[in-house]
Amino acid sequence: MMTFDDTDPKQMITDFLNSYSEELIYGDEDPSVVVDRYRTPDIVEIADGIRMDRDKLIAHAKPLRKNKPSGRMEVHEAIAHGDRIAARFTMYVHQRGKDLTIEVYFFGRFAADGRMRESHQLTRTVTDEPRSQPTAST
Repeated sequence: MMTFDDTDPKQMITDFLNSYSEELIYGDEDPSVVVDRYRTPDIVEIADGIRMDRDKLIAHAKPLRKNKPSGRMEVHEAIAHGDRIAARFTMYVHQRGKDLTIEVYFFGRFAADGRMRESHQLTRTVTDEPRSQPTAST
């Protein structure tokens, strides 16, 4: 079993997600090869309630490669235990002429070989509009 005992979780998740994105979006290899390099065959990723398995991740590569979003991510905090990692990060994405800021809460599990086997993510696109504040009930 892969453990994160000797690894900085912030650096690990940064490196993992950056290299995966770079290879998937800008690489020349078949997307299935890239997905298989970074994910186990039984991968399940759930982002904002949407479930993606290996086939859906591969299909998701086609629009990414067409639109070629660019950006960076900033990991604010990450913690790991055994084969699991939790992280909070912000993605700054430029896509189709728009700049997006997306907050991500990530919970993942990795296989012994370092590939992701499961992830759950909650995201929120940050807008310039002020967030509504709950009102107190009397």
